[in-house]
Amino acid sequence: MTEGSTGRYLHTMTVAQDRALAARLLCVGFAGPAVDEDLKEMLAAGVSGVILFARNATSREGAAALVAQVKREAARVGNPGIFACIDHEGGRVVRLASGMSVVEPMRAIGAQGPARSREVGATFARDLRSAHVDLDFAPVVDVDSNPANPVIGARAFGSDPATVSACATAFISGLQVGGVAACAKHFPGHGDTDLDSHHDLPHVSHSMERLRAVELPPFAAAVRAGVASIMTAHIVFDAVDAGVPATMSKKWIDGILRKEFGYDGVVFSDDLEMAAIADRTGVGEAAVRAISAGVDCVLVCHRIDRQRTVIDALAKAISDGTLPRERALEAAVRLDLLRVRYAR
Repeated sequence: MTEGSTGRYLHTMTVAQDRALAARLLCVGFAGPAVDEDLKEMLAAGVSGVILFARNATSREGAAALVAQVKREAARVGNPGIFACIDHEGGRVVRLASGMSVVEPMRAIGAQGPARSREVGATFARDLRSAHVDLDFAPVVDVDSNPANPVIGARAFGSDPATVSACATAFISGLQVGGVAACAKHFPGHGDTDLDSHHDLPHVSHSMERLRAVELPPFAAAVRAGVASIMTAHIVFDAVDAGVPATMSKKWIDGILRKEFGYDGVVFSDDLEMAAIADRTGVGEAAVRAISAGVDCVLVCHRIDRQRTVIDALAKAISDGTLPRERALEAAVRLDLLRVRYAR
C-alpha cells in the first residue's frame, strides 16, 4: 500500500467511524408492525434505540413480538443492546390499548398523592417489561399552570410544583425499581405555553425568578431522584436564551441542567420532526446544534429521509470539527451506560 493510498484508507476509516458514531446518537421510529427495509438500514447504521407508536403495535403481545424481532435483527447486524422505548403516560397518551393496565391521567394520580404515583410507576414497569420495552418517555413533570395549554393539561400531576415534584419522583422510583428507565419531560417546562410544539414554536417570557419557582423544581427533584433520562422541550425561554429553543440551548442543557443541577444522565431531544424544529431549522442542523448543546440522543420518529439527513449532518459535523468528537463520544458513552442498565 502506497503512502497516498494509506492516507486515503485512514481517511475512509475515519469517515466510517464518524458515521457510526453519529448514528449512535439517534433513536428512530419506523412505519409499520414489522421490521422493514428502512429500519434494517438504521439498525445496521448503529442507532441506539427505537420508539414504538400505535402504528407499530396496539397490544402488549404485539409490542413484545415486534420488539423481539427488532432486537434479533439488531443483533444480527452487529448492533446488540439496542433499547426500545415508548410514550406510555396513562390517560390519553398510551400506544398499547390492549393487554395493559388502564390508568387515569396523571392529574388524577397527582390528586391521590405520591404513594399512588409510585404504585402506578411500578404497574407501568410490569406492563412494559412484559412488552420488552426498556424506556418509558414518562413522567411528564411539567407544571400545569396555564388552562389554555393545548398539549399538557391533564398529562401533568398538577398545578403546584411541590405536588408535581413529589408525585413525579415517586413515579420515577416505581418505574425504575421495576426495571424500566424513566424520562422526565419536557425540560425546562411545557406547562405554561399556549402553543403546541408539534405545530408551532412556543415562546415563554417568564423571568428566571418565576422559572426557578415554578417550572424548574420538578426537574431538579427528578435529577435528585436519579432519573435515567430527561427530554428537552422545543420552546424558547427568552429570559435565558432569547430566540433559541431549549433543545438547542447550551445555556439550558450544559449550563443549568448539567452544571447547576449536576445531571449526568442521558438527555433526549423531543422529536426533531415536530414543526417547531423541522419547519424552522431543519432536522440536520437542529441535530448538530442539539448534540453540541448537550443533548445525547435525538429522536427522529417518522421519515427515513430525515433520519438519513440527521446521520449525514452529524457525521459531517464530527468530521469537520463543528461538533467536537469528544462531545459526541461523551453522549455515546452515556447512551451505552443506559443500554447496559436497562436494555434487555
